[in-house]
Amino acid sequence: MSIFSRLFAAGADLAEGRGLGKLRAKLAAGVEGVVVEVGAGAGHSLSHYGPQVSEVIAIEPDPYLRSVAAQRATERVRVVEGAAENLPVADGVADAVVFSLVLCSVNDQAAALAEAARVLKPGGRLHLLEHVVSPSTGPLRSVQRALDATVWPRMFGGCHCARDTVAAVVAAGFTWQVLEPRNYPERPRLPVSPHVYAVATRPS
Repeated sequence: MSIFSRLFAAGADLAEGRGLGKLRAKLAAGVEGVVVEVGAGAGHSLSHYGPQVSEVIAIEPDPYLRSVAAQRATERVRVVEGAAENLPVADGVADAVVFSLVLCSVNDQAAALAEAARVLKPGGRLHLLEHVVSPSTGPLRSVQRALDATVWPRMFGGCHCARDTVAAVVAAGFTWQVLEPRNYPERPRLPVSPHVYAVATRPS
């Protein structure tokens, strides 16, 4: 297991109790039926899925995080090895695909979003909670881009501060139903503070 995986799991435990858990709960509250969660990490979202969810297929590439997620899994949850760019899920089986702080670190956003579209049923929904590039030009965006070009991805497991995930979702053909900018954390303001909570429908 990697040191980063252990640190990630510990950091996620801390963040869950400092506001991130409420954001994950809001994300999970809007889904139903068969859910594919991409990049399930240590499984912190799993407890937030309500009774309207019949099955969760939790995809996680990291062996250590996958083992921790499996400990949090209930009977309706399957924790499966896989990557966002090549989901081990059949076409058109999911009512919802969930990304929670994942699209910042995937190798290929376009491929990950194409896979989400592939596994969604017609009319299925993409649910997102992601940190993104600052929506306004200025010092924060400049800092984000400088960090992405230097130390940030190396320090944080391939994470990027300045990805324009909103534009990537549109380019993948999804249609916004909900798009809510927010800052987490609000204080102190960090390079990863700009977030979006969003819901989008599958391209036809």
